[in-house]
Amino acid sequence: MKLHILGIAGTFMGGVAALARELGHDVAGSDQNIYPPMSTQLEALGIALSQGYAPESIAADTDCVVVGNALSRGNAAVEHVLDAQMNYTSGAEWLRENVLPGRTTLAVAGTHGKTTTTSILAWILEAAGRDPGFLVGGVPENFGVSARLGSGKEFVVEADEYDTAFFDKRSKFVHYRPRVAILNNLEYDHADIFPDIAAIQRQFHHLVRTVPRNGRLIVNGEDARIAEVLAMGCWTPVERFELQGDAEWTTRPIADDGSEFAVLYHGVEVGVVRWNLLGRHNVMNALAALAAAHAVGVDLAQVIPKLSDFRSVKRRLEVLGNARGITVYDDFAHHPTAIRTTLAGLRARVGSARIVVAMEPRSNSMRLGAHAAELAPSLAGADAVVFLQRAELPWDASAVISALRGEGTAVADVDALIARLATTTHDGDHVVFMSNGGFEGAPRRFLAALQS
Repeated sequence: MKLHILGIAGTFMGGVAALARELGHDVAGSDQNIYPPMSTQLEALGIALSQGYAPESIAADTDCVVVGNALSRGNAAVEHVLDAQMNYTSGAEWLRENVLPGRTTLAVAGTHGKTTTTSILAWILEAAGRDPGFLVGGVPENFGVSARLGSGKEFVVEADEYDTAFFDKRSKFVHYRPRVAILNNLEYDHADIFPDIAAIQRQFHHLVRTVPRNGRLIVNGEDARIAEVLAMGCWTPVERFELQGDAEWTTRPIADDGSEFAVLYHGVEVGVVRWNLLGRHNVMNALAALAAAHAVGVDLAQVIPKLSDFRSVKRRLEVLGNARGITVYDDFAHHPTAIRTTLAGLRARVGSARIVVAMEPRSNSMRLGAHAAELAPSLAGADAVVFLQRAELPWDASAVISALRGEGTAVADVDALIARLATTTHDGDHVVFMSNGGFEGAPRRFLAALQS
């Protein structure tokens, strides 16, 4: 079958493209912004990429157009597909119809940590010899690709609550019908499509409704909003996880930075995790993934030691390099909670060393100002912040800058941001670039400037 994927450079749609190619389909695609790591993966697979959404990029003999949720009515490619009465579907529905039948689907949902938790779960199943399939919203270092079919029974999918497509406004995750679902956390986000937290909770409840009685829900026992979702109705056995407490899955901390901890099931220690990840949030991610793996029969005593070999996802506090004594990180954090927990984990590792954040408010919620009041407190772990305030940002960042605990500066473009960092950083600093987009290559450009 000949497919054309609109929005192919997005992390989810790029994974769909990789799976379609592995199934033997002829795949091409278009996107407005094509940048690593997804562009690198797609090029390695030999998938033809077109910059922009020109209708002529879609071959006339295309059997099906798979439409990403970033495209809406008025887009030239979308209008062409409709006018030409071409066959089209969404990425989530394509996955449901072509990959998931006959598989044991494990879905990882939550406002934060989906990509990391999905990657941990896929690695645990791999370490157990299950050869799982997976689709991750990023590129896990252990696998080098964001998606694969796998030969095993299990398929792990990052289950996004964002809408499906311009013609299907349900959350993507309602399509997956998982046997095991992780509900990692729930906060307000996606201000462009959800009016309030209740609207998101309703979508999570729709996911809960699709999990069968002989399946399992793995839920964050510390999250009151998830408890409210379950109170709407639940027909599936539930296991909760929390760092300490009376949940089924808990931990005994060993290292303050989250790099070593014991895992307990019903109060009985089942193993000790020693790994390279940092922070309380990653301990919770690991606990959720281990509980989900246990739900499909994995012997945790066998796989827990192999978490020492787990390598995180690209752009999750990814160390790009060190030059002139300055360590440069690329990080995807774009929600205040993710920013705060990421910086807390790094602080536990680097101690009193200076942390400098370069921040691009790029997500729809960030650009709309939905998180503006929470930004300064979330950045309290940084000693200095350089904030990218582009001319098109519809709100004034001065209130955020003035409320920072550390030094703060707003700049108008990436060139000015890199120049500012070059004059204010010094030996021993840790510079973290935070954005959920390409950031115009700023992290690598800054590292190159240091190296030259």
